[in-house]
Amino acid sequence: MATFLTPSLRPRFRALAASFVPETAAAAPAEWAALEALVERTLAGRPAQLRRRLALFIRVLDLLARLRLGHGLVALDEARRAAFLERVAAAPVPLLRRGVWGLRTLVMLGWYTQPSVTRAIGYRADPAGWDARR
Repeated sequence: MATFLTPSLRPRFRALAASFVPETAAAAPAEWAALEALVERTLAGRPAQLRRRLALFIRVLDLLARLRLGHGLVALDEARRAAFLERVAAAPVPLLRRGVWGLRTLVMLGWYTQPSVTRAIGYRADPAGWDARR
């Protein structure tokens, strides 16, 4: 099975991740590897067509940024990239809004499920639920 995060897509994905979850901008290589591995595992269970569309959507976002702002996602500073993504997320085209929401969800899944991150933010959920706290 082909990987979703190809070498050409990875920098764009990381730029998007840094906008959706600013803490990822300072992530260690191991944290990036964990985030990307979880995204890969999550998408591996989805149809190949969805993975291709998601990769295409990232490339389209990069192209739109180049056309509108003169730079791709990676070259934009954080404020301009965030403002651009806010505009796309509020676009009248539902597909654009859903695409941004889906990417944001994937990044959050990959970041906030890492044990080091859950400890850092004080998240103490347990599979036993409230019984674990008694």
